[in-house]
Amino acid sequence: MARCKELLAEKEQLEKLIAEAREQEAASALEKIRATVAEFEFTPEDVFGNPRKKTRRAAAAKYRHPETGETWSGRGRAPRWLKDQDLERFRITE
Repeated sequence: MARCKELLAEKEQLEKLIAEAREQEAASALEKIRATVAEFEFTPEDVFGNPRKKTRRAAAAKYRHPETGETWSGRGRAPRWLKDQDLERFRITE
């Protein structure tokens, strides 16, 4: 039982040393980060991005009206010129 208590005491001591080392390394890293941000005049959006702003890519056109050249990606409400039509007839095959 004495051996177990010694090991637990050693474990506590090591955990304290680990916490102190982590704290010192984190402080050093944060100092470097702040210096870099100041040097290059980064904004929070530069560093972290803007989570509220989601960018969408435009979907590629899948269907084309042969007479007008109007296109539709297949997303959202279908255009009038496709109403009651066979989609395959208008599919872009390029």
